[in-house]
Amino acid sequence: MNTTVTDIDVLRVFCAGDGRYGNALGVVRDGRGHPDEGSRQALAKELGFSETVFVDDPERGVVDIYTPGLRLPFAGHPLVGTAWLLDLEVVHPPAGEVWVRGDGEFTWIEARAEWAPPRTLRRHASAAEVEALEVPEPGEWIYAWAWEDEAAGRIRARAFPGRGDGIDEDEATGAAALLLTAELGRALNITQGRGSQLLTAPGPDGIVELGGRVRLDRTFTV
Repeated sequence: MNTTVTDIDVLRVFCAGDGRYGNALGVVRDGRGHPDEGSRQALAKELGFSETVFVDDPERGVVDIYTPGLRLPFAGHPLVGTAWLLDLEVVHPPAGEVWVRGDGEFTWIEARAEWAPPRTLRRHASAAEVEALEVPEPGEWIYAWAWEDEAAGRIRARAFPGRGDGIDEDEATGAAALLLTAELGRALNITQGRGSQLLTAPGPDGIVELGGRVRLDRTFTV
């Protein structure tokens, strides 16, 4: 019988300015209780968050990231959230070394767009058109977006993972924001989902900065 007791911190990452919204993230601070990929995948499925992070080394920031159905080498909102929670200067997901900085209420990471999993970036004619979209059938990972104010770099976006794992719409998607920033080649202020906010800025040598607000929602034990 499995008697492992696991403490889970639940964060909301990429919150709006008033602290609302943000994408829920589960963080297992001590990954030793789930030492193998199978047990981690099972817990991520049980929790049902868009991503769950297992911390393997809190000093060095070594982390392992799971959706309810698969393991990811990189994901934006788990790294921003975990860096904020553990007050890290660098995070090490499987994809590579990710540097972190704080700037007032925002936590920023530096990452490469090529680390992001493939996404279909689908431009629409208006923000209203994006807001009116129905959730598509599973199959393709779609990031739907439109300019709200092109001169100011403001974008309205929604994300549909299409994996059939219970996450029909992703509230805030850092990896897709990185891909869109790399494609457009400019800093962006993205409103996604119900009202989450993601900030991005292209940097030197293929680096993209990704920033947002993080809040601790609750802690519980399973």
